[in-house]
Amino acid sequence: MKSEDTPFFGGPLDGRVLPVLLGPTGHPPKTYRVPVPHPEGGEPTVLVYQRVAAPPSPRLGLHRGWVYEYDPEGDPRGGPKWPWTRRRGRD
Repeated sequence: MKSEDTPFFGGPLDGRVLPVLLGPTGHPPKTYRVPVPHPEGGEPTVLVYQRVAAPPSPRLGLHRGWVYEYDPEGDPRGGPKWPWTRRRGRD
Protein backbone atom coordinates (compact mmCIF):
# COMPACT_ATOMS: atom_id res chain seq x y z
CA MET A 1 0.00 0.00 0.00
CA LYS A 2 1.18 3.49 -0.78
CA SER A 3 1.29 6.22 1.83
CA GLU A 4 1.82 9.96 1.69
CA ASP A 5 3.21 12.30 4.34
CA THR A 6 0.27 14.59 5.10
CA PRO A 7 0.36 17.70 7.33
CA PHE A 8 -2.26 18.23 10.06
CA PHE A 9 -3.57 21.67 11.07
CA GLY A 10 -5.44 22.58 14.25
CA GLY A 11 -6.24 20.51 17.29
CA PRO A 12 -3.74 18.37 19.19
CA LEU A 13 -1.91 17.24 16.04
CA ASP A 14 -1.23 20.79 14.81
CA GLY A 15 2.02 21.02 12.88
CA ARG A 16 2.63 17.28 12.68
CA VAL A 17 3.18 15.40 9.45
CA LEU A 18 2.01 11.78 9.51
CA PRO A 19 2.09 9.07 6.84
CA VAL A 20 -1.47 8.41 5.67
CA LEU A 21 -2.42 5.40 3.56
CA LEU A 22 -3.78 6.28 0.11
CA GLY A 23 -6.90 4.75 -1.35
CA PRO A 24 -7.24 3.08 -4.75
CA THR A 25 -7.59 6.49 -6.44
CA GLY A 26 -4.33 7.76 -4.95
CA HIS A 27 -6.02 10.16 -2.53
CA PRO A 28 -6.02 10.02 1.28
CA PRO A 29 -9.39 9.41 2.99
CA LYS A 30 -11.77 12.38 3.32
CA THR A 31 -12.11 11.91 7.07
CA TYR A 32 -9.24 10.81 9.31
CA ARG A 33 -10.13 9.64 12.82
CA VAL A 34 -7.42 9.40 15.50
CA PRO A 35 -8.36 7.44 18.65
CA VAL A 36 -6.67 8.82 21.78
CA PRO A 37 -6.68 6.44 24.77
CA HIS A 38 -8.15 7.71 28.03
CA PRO A 39 -5.54 8.00 30.86
CA GLU A 40 -7.65 6.00 33.33
CA GLY A 41 -8.52 3.29 30.80
CA GLY A 42 -11.99 4.61 29.98
CA GLU A 43 -13.58 5.21 26.61
CA PRO A 44 -11.04 6.64 24.10
CA THR A 45 -11.51 10.11 22.66
CA VAL A 46 -11.68 10.26 18.87
CA LEU A 47 -10.18 13.28 17.11
CA VAL A 48 -11.69 13.96 13.68
CA TYR A 49 -9.79 15.64 10.85
CA GLN A 50 -11.28 16.56 7.46
CA ARG A 51 -9.27 16.51 4.22
CA VAL A 52 -9.01 19.84 2.39
CA ALA A 53 -6.97 20.90 -0.61
CA ALA A 54 -3.58 22.37 0.24
CA PRO A 55 -3.04 26.00 -0.78
CA PRO A 56 -1.96 26.27 -4.43
CA SER A 57 1.67 26.93 -5.23
CA PRO A 58 2.31 30.69 -5.32
CA ARG A 59 4.19 30.71 -8.58
CA LEU A 60 2.19 28.46 -10.88
CA GLY A 61 -1.05 28.03 -8.95
CA LEU A 62 -0.87 24.23 -9.17
CA HIS A 63 -2.55 21.81 -6.77
CA ARG A 64 -0.03 20.77 -4.07
CA GLY A 65 -1.91 17.89 -2.55
CA TRP A 66 -3.97 17.53 0.62
CA VAL A 67 -3.87 18.60 4.26
CA TYR A 68 -6.08 17.67 7.21
CA GLU A 69 -7.86 20.31 9.30
CA TYR A 70 -9.20 19.61 12.79
CA ASP A 71 -12.97 19.31 13.07
CA PRO A 72 -13.88 19.94 16.74
CA GLU A 73 -17.54 18.99 16.22
CA GLY A 74 -16.77 15.55 14.84
CA ASP A 75 -18.29 14.55 11.53
CA PRO A 76 -20.80 17.30 10.59
CA ARG A 77 -22.00 15.39 7.54
CA GLY A 78 -23.15 12.54 9.74
CA GLY A 79 -23.42 9.50 7.54
CA PRO A 80 -23.46 8.52 3.90
CA LYS A 81 -24.10 11.02 1.14
CA TRP A 82 -27.10 9.70 -0.71
CA PRO A 83 -27.86 11.60 -3.92
CA TRP A 84 -31.61 11.68 -3.23
CA THR A 85 -31.42 13.18 0.27
CA ARG A 86 -31.13 16.81 1.15
CA ARG A 87 -27.95 17.95 2.88
CA ARG A 88 -28.12 19.81 6.20
CA GLY A 89 -27.40 23.51 5.89
CA ARG A 90 -28.53 23.81 2.27
CA ASP A 91 -31.74 25.47 1.13
